[in-house]
This record gives sequence, structure tokens and C-alpha cells, in this order.
Amino acid sequence: MKSTSFESNPHMGNLSQTGFLEIENLVKSYPKTDGSSSVILDNVNLSIGENEFICVIGHSGCGKSTLLKIVAGLEKASGGSVRLDGKEIRKPGAERMMVFQQYSLLPWLTVRENIRLAVDEVLKNASRAEKISIVNEHIAMVNLNAAADKYPDEISGGMKQRVGIARALAIRPKMLLMDEPFGALDALTRGKLQRQVLDIWENNRQAVMMITHDVDEAIYMSDRIVLMTNGPAAKIGEILDVPFSHPRDRTAMRNSKDYYELRNHALNFLDRYFTQDD
Repeated sequence: MKSTSFESNPHMGNLSQTGFLEIENLVKSYPKTDGSSSVILDNVNLSIGENEFICVIGHSGCGKSTLLKIVAGLEKASGGSVRLDGKEIRKPGAERMMVFQQYSLLPWLTVRENIRLAVDEVLKNASRAEKISIVNEHIAMVNLNAAADKYPDEISGGMKQRVGIARALAIRPKMLLMDEPFGALDALTRGKLQRQVLDIWENNRQAVMMITHDVDEAIYMSDRIVLMTNGPAAKIGEILDVPFSHPRDRTAMRNSKDYYELRNHALNFLDRYFTQDD
């Protein structure tokens, strides 16, 4: 297991090693009524490769979802810069797709129609046949062929989340952003969907940035784990390299010494930053 501190991590301070997503000296603050400001994120630096799966973890209120929304273009940074593939992120764009904890499906549209709506909106120059093919491909990718013509209230929570993932991937984004995508699911469904998302990613590599509260989930899915300090004025405390190659065998991982060393290191970090206010 390799762990690096905030001061020495080569992925955080040395931006001469250009990554696909570059977050440099990022600050996010909100004005207060007394004229001062409340700093949520303070001097965040992170570089992510174009085929890399990153998990961001930290206590509630540490700004991890705010960081994801800034990358998505849903919120603006107060200082610093965020660049994707060399271009400054200033607003939402189809090259960055979000998957939220809540499914955000239109209830009057079927599974197929929910995915097709996104394809129609973004891939405007594709032919009708191409759009149908893309939708069918992504329905199959998340194993929803049998539910393709069902409405959201006719399918389970896990299936709804798969629709959201298929919809995000169908428009072929450069980067997938996920905010606690499995948080509303039961443990069994959560484990199955983790594996399914990894299968998709391992066969169609792209940059992924995922927010989670679950250390085991972060170890199982990601290449690196970004550990946030507590807010306000949160920053990246450590970045841990996950030493397991893909594809991953959950059982074999959990029987390894490296797994428990990494898990204990992450949990000890989080324990150090735990406060009664979280």
C-alpha cells in the first residue's frame, strides 16, 4: 500500500504532469451577512487521468459534493481553476455527465424513452438508426433489456439507478461524475451494482470521479482514494493509491493484507478528523 500526504503527493502539487482533469488551487466560499465569507474548499489541487477511477471520501460537510458540482459546472469556483482536457470548465457540458443518488428519471417515460431523451438532446447529428442503436446498446450494457419498456414506478431502485448510469453513458461523455450513486440502495443491490459499474468501466475506460462515504466501496472500485479533511475550509488531506489491478475479485481482495492495511489507514484518517458536529 502506498499513501502520500498532502504536502508530498505528486498528483496534487506538481501540475507539470498534465492530467486529463486538472484542479488547481481551487477555493469555494460563500458570502455571509456580516460581509465576511465562509470558505468551504480551500486550495484544492488534484489531477485525474483520462482512464482513471477516483473516489472522494470524507465526513459530511467537507465539501466533496460541492467539489463534484464545480467539476460538473453546476457551481462556480471562487478562486483557482478547473480544466478538462485543457479547457476551462465554466458551465455544464455534455462531456461531463452526472449520476446522482436520487434517480432523476421522468416518470411518464419508459426506460428506453428516458435514455433516448438524453441521446436526442446531445447527439443531434446522429441518424434515427444510430440513436436507436446507441439506446439499445446501453440498455443491454446495464442488463435492462427485459425492463426497457417499463416505467420508473414499475422497476426497483437498483434498476432505476442503472437507467441513470445508462443515460449518462449513452451520450458518450469524456468524464462520468457520480455523487453517492449507490447510497439509497440496500446492501445486496449495492454490491451487485458496484460490480456492474466496474464491469462497464473496465470494458469502456474513461475518467470517473465518484463521491462516497463507504471506505470498502472506495477500495473496491477506485484506482485512487482522495481523503478530505473536515470543513469548513476543507482540503485534500491524503491520496491513497489502491494496489489492486483490474478486473477485481472482491473476495480475493478482502483476503489480502494490503486490503486491510489500506482500509485501516483510511479509517484512521477519517477517525482523526471526526467531530461531534459531523
